[in-house]
Amino acid sequence: MQKILDKMGISKKDFIEIEYTGKVKEDGTIFDTTDEKIAKENNLHGHDFSPVVVCVGEGHVLPGIDKDIEGKEVGKEYEIDIKPEDAFGNKDAKLIHLIPTNKFKQQNIQPMPGMQLNIDGMMGTIKTVSGGRTMVDFNHPLAGKELHYKVKINKKIDDDKEKLGSVINLTLGTKDFKVDLNEGNAKISLKTEIPKEIHETMENKVKELIPTIKKVEFLVEKEQKNK
Repeated sequence: MQKILDKMGISKKDFIEIEYTGKVKEDGTIFDTTDEKIAKENNLHGHDFSPVVVCVGEGHVLPGIDKDIEGKEVGKEYEIDIKPEDAFGNKDAKLIHLIPTNKFKQQNIQPMPGMQLNIDGMMGTIKTVSGGRTMVDFNHPLAGKELHYKVKINKKIDDDKEKLGSVINLTLGTKDFKVDLNEGNAKISLKTEIPKEIHETMENKVKELIPTIKKVEFLVEKEQKNK
């Protein structure tokens, strides 16, 4: 029965486990992967390199992947070309600013082309430094780039607890939590408190994506003090 369901193809709201590797189509630079070996070979850092569980159509992956993956089959690998508008967007000239170089030097920063900095809460890449002015590009580094992805669909996820864990992980960007699910009641234990507004948003999203869950409760784990 499961094999028949898998061959029916992937639909919106399906939870699936995928592996992928993304590269810039222009020069073949690999910038993202779930494969630890490929990550090490390309000096990629920043997150765990392992298969991920996503909900199709929910923006858990780039729009180009989200669109293309619908109708595909479990157990197969696909190659997907993605236009900039379905990836990190086109370049926006309004996000390229000229900033007096002295502003950087006042903060003991020697601006150099290629350097990435957080300026007033926005990440920018220094393009040029000349004539007392520094050009900073606040576009995403991959804006305007066509991408190429290899995506393998490992399996559909049917277990509600695993689905819930993936929603929490992708929403909060952490794996540092515990999930307890019993007869439609979900308890999520976190290390730190999150705002009540986020509670409500996440509870609504969980109920929408996993209809069998009727109640969501957020708890904060208390640290065990050494006696």
